[in-house]
Amino acid sequence: MIRLLLVILIALIIGTGLSLGLQYDLGYIRISLGNYLVETNFWVGLALLVVVIALIIFCIGTLRRIRQGSGLLATWVSRGNERRARRRTTQGLLALAEGNWPRARKMLTSSASHADTPLINYLAAAQAAFECGDHDAVDELLRQAFESTPGSDMAVGLTQAQLQLAGNRLEQALATLVRLRKQSPRHPFVLRLLKNTYLRLEDWRELARLLPELRKRHVLPETELHELQRLVWHNLLEKAAEDIRRDQNDNPNTTLEPLTRLWDELPGFLRKDEATIENYARLLADLGDEAQTETLLRKVLHNHWSDHLVNLYGRIEGREPDEQLLTAEQWLKDRPNNAELLLALGRLSLRNQLWGKAREYFEASLKLRRSREALAELSRLCAHMGDEETSARLMMQGLATDNGLPQLPMPKA
Repeated sequence: MIRLLLVILIALIIGTGLSLGLQYDLGYIRISLGNYLVETNFWVGLALLVVVIALIIFCIGTLRRIRQGSGLLATWVSRGNERRARRRTTQGLLALAEGNWPRARKMLTSSASHADTPLINYLAAAQAAFECGDHDAVDELLRQAFESTPGSDMAVGLTQAQLQLAGNRLEQALATLVRLRKQSPRHPFVLRLLKNTYLRLEDWRELARLLPELRKRHVLPETELHELQRLVWHNLLEKAAEDIRRDQNDNPNTTLEPLTRLWDELPGFLRKDEATIENYARLLADLGDEAQTETLLRKVLHNHWSDHLVNLYGRIEGREPDEQLLTAEQWLKDRPNNAELLLALGRLSLRNQLWGKAREYFEASLKLRRSREALAELSRLCAHMGDEETSARLMMQGLATDNGLPQLPMPKA
């Protein structure tokens, strides 16, 4: 209301001024444009000038409003596209979770250009394309994901590596992960995926090189890491023994140095691990170095008792079989009721051609535990000593034990 009163007041003042000014003759305005000449009263010319200025101001204002209107229209259209993109993205992710891969791929790809997070759209669409079996589309979608978001190389690379592993494209996955590791050597997930890749490729040497980093970065729980170390070194030892065995076929004088060197490289806890020691000892014995095997087992059994290892000790031939028997008999003083040790002593007695002592040890072992091995050894010994009846009886007992036969009545001869 006050603004309107001010406008009316100003209009009255201007009108009063103009009416007073018209009483005076201020001359005229003359404008020459080429062959045209325009003459008008000063007041009329002033009025025309004011009208022209007003028209110019009006036109400028109109253009500005049109421009603002087009900006608002563009904003409204953009917001509409974003809303539709969010809706289609949600629908695509739901389809992905439901296993509707073609629909998920279509919805996620079509909405990616207007989505708030196009990287998520492209990565999820790549997953859907992978499930559809279209590996070319996977690579293209991953490329678009990388281009859509600066700094997304690690996320895209990890997704690519996981899809390559899932598709059994192991060599491609390895190349991707090696590149990612160069960019981020300490990334735990990259190290974990590298571990899985080397495992599936059975690249035990590279996996052995990776083990210290896995431990340092706490990528795996301690128990899982120990099991992985056992697996890796077991296969490295087996591979070295296989190579030596193949070389021995061509050159009987081939040394066991590659195998023994690997043993020296083993982590400390594995050099005390019973399963690893047994595996290494068996490999040494199989390759013909039973003397070194006997020395190793004697040292281990002196500090750490193992029924599995003493069984193996009774099977091998050391440099001095009599000394080997005496060593085992010393152990018997501390373990008089150990069936495995008695079985080993029986075998060592056979190696020293002490037939009667061997029979006593086998029978003592059987009294403590009726094992298949002890039955077989005693049956074989009795057969060679001429006691065919006992040998046959023991053989039948062994067969019954091996096949799990129940106790049933039998006719008497």
